[in-house]
Amino acid sequence: MGAKTAISAEQYLHTSFPDLDEEYRDGELVERSLPDYLHSRTQGLLTAFFIALQKTFQMYACPELRLRIREGLYRIPDVSVFHPERPIIPVPDAPPFVTIEILSPDDRLSEVRAKLEEYRVWGVPHVWLVDPHSRRMYTCDDSFREVASLMIPDLGVEIKPEDIFE
Repeated sequence: MGAKTAISAEQYLHTSFPDLDEEYRDGELVERSLPDYLHSRTQGLLTAFFIALQKTFQMYACPELRLRIREGLYRIPDVSVFHPERPIIPVPDAPPFVTIEILSPDDRLSEVRAKLEEYRVWGVPHVWLVDPHSRRMYTCDDSFREVASLMIPDLGVEIKPEDIFE
C-alpha cells in the first residue's frame, strides 16, 4: 500500500483515479487490490446472473459502485445488488440487498472480513465472499462460513459454483 493522502469526502467523490477506483475512510484514500482474470471473469458472471433476474425479481446489479456506508466511509463492493428498487442517487447511502466481494491474490483475508462485517452491520441482508482461485463461497451473517451455494431463500435464488466459476 502507498502513502496515505488526506482529502475531504467531497474531493474524493469528485476525483477520478487513473487505475482502480479507491475507497475512502475518514479522510484517507484506501487502495484496493488489482483484480486478475479470475476475479474479473467471476465479477462479470455474477453481474450477468443478477441482470438475468432483473425483470423477474426487480434486481439491479451494479459492479464497483461507490456506497456511502456512513459519514466519512465509502466502500466499493465488487458487486452490489439492489432490490426491489434501483438506487436513485449517484452514490447510494442505503444498504443494497446483496454485496459481494471477490478475492484477488493480493487481498488480505482479515481486511476483507472486516469489510464484510461493515456491510453486515450497515444492514445488508446478504453479504457474500467469493474466492475464484479456490472455487469457494462464503456468507457473512451471524458468522463467517463456507457454503456450497449462495442463496436468497425468500426469492428462491441460488448461485451454484458452476454458475460463476470456470
